[in-house]
Amino acid sequence: MELMESFLPDVPPVILAWVSSLSILTFVASLVLVPVIVVRIPSNYFDESRRAPAKLRRMHPLVYVLVRVFKNLLAVILVAGGIMMLVLPGQGLLTILIGLGVSDFPGKYRAERQLIGMPGVLAAINWIRSKANVEPLHPPER
Repeated sequence: MELMESFLPDVPPVILAWVSSLSILTFVASLVLVPVIVVRIPSNYFDESRRAPAKLRRMHPLVYVLVRVFKNLLAVILVAGGIMMLVLPGQGLLTILIGLGVSDFPGKYRAERQLIGMPGVLAAINWIRSKANVEPLHPPER
């Protein structure tokens, strides 16, 4: 902690402890959750040019709003923590990507399709899916 204080003398130690804890939590969660999520994506998820309506829409309107607010609040916390981790210890880019994945914003599906359309990304995801004996993701059509 003393080394960190010499680089960041104005940041309170409590903040450094919270960001470090978030960094460790994000790292462990990414090791566990990313493969689980990648395997659960249907192989034809990116076949359509528009996303299908969310299952959340079937919930009671109040529950739907509360879930969306909670998801987006969590996303803001993750993105803010990821931005801090760009200069502090931690997986800043990974935390930002997880935050963006949790969030709801216009154009998100289009951005996901572009990301999955990159050959290296698709190959990595399909490698994880092959290890779980799951059908590979179909590449989105351009």
